[in-house]
Amino acid sequence: MSTRLAEKEKEFKLKGSHSVSEPFHMATFVKDSLVIILGIIMATISLEGFIIPNGLLDGGVTGISLLVGGITTLDVSVYIFILNVPFILMGYKQVSKIFALKTFLAIITLSAVLWLLHAFHFPVVTHDKLLISVFGGLFLGAGIGFAMRGGCVIDGTEVLALYLTRRASLQVGEIILLINVVIFAVAALIHGIEVALYSVLTYLSASKTVDFLTNGIEEYTGVFIISKSSEKIRRRIIAQLGRGVTIFKGKRGLMGKKAIEDGLNDMDIIYTVVTKLELSKVKNIVNEIDPECFMTTQSINSVRGGMIKPRKLH
Repeated sequence: MSTRLAEKEKEFKLKGSHSVSEPFHMATFVKDSLVIILGIIMATISLEGFIIPNGLLDGGVTGISLLVGGITTLDVSVYIFILNVPFILMGYKQVSKIFALKTFLAIITLSAVLWLLHAFHFPVVTHDKLLISVFGGLFLGAGIGFAMRGGCVIDGTEVLALYLTRRASLQVGEIILLINVVIFAVAALIHGIEVALYSVLTYLSASKTVDFLTNGIEEYTGVFIISKSSEKIRRRIIAQLGRGVTIFKGKRGLMGKKAIEDGLNDMDIIYTVVTKLELSKVKNIVNEIDPECFMTTQSINSVRGGMIKPRKLH
């Protein structure tokens, strides 16, 4: 998933190669544990009910495990655990002790549940490859997304990508993409191009689901507001939303007769960062004060510092 952890380096509190001590809160730990368990259930349904019985793949360590498990006698659950162990250790050094502990417990639980369900012949939901690609990817993405909301991962590829970005000029998403290109290319050679293509669809479905669960309606949005009443708008945003604003100095460029009359007047340009949930509140404030003002919005991948609403991811 190219965007799973790309914008979350700040939230994981990465500081060089040293782990970061985090305060322990029982209520938070219980809530995170329940979310992680939900993620494991979703991932299990996807793998045992859709993907594994039909010989399809996903990206990352899970994809490698499925690929190797399909050509050897060992169960896929064993490879999911073994292949993730190095990345758990890497997460201990690169992220934090709590992150590594949660990831270890999540992966070993997922592996154990998969092994048990495989031994007791978990029912296959469908053999239709299109349905498998869409819904298998959806359930797997939901599993990964909920695990991330609980403060861990059930696929170590992202930890590897974060580690490699410190030693290469590539971004996290680019590294994950290269890894997955190799996985699907090998799958095409071993299982045929059709299986590889359906596996790509599974990966895309899972990736979109992960993006929605980790960002979703809490995705950060940058807002530019150009208005004659910028000072009133600024005060209302700070008072009602508690969000910081930045003021740019600009000149108003007009057209036609109005340009000749008013000239290039100096004007304050407001910039603020809010979540999608808060965006409607900003629009209400602006419409109330100056319904004819110019306003633009843009999605933001990551934010650091400032007076912004923290997202409950980790």
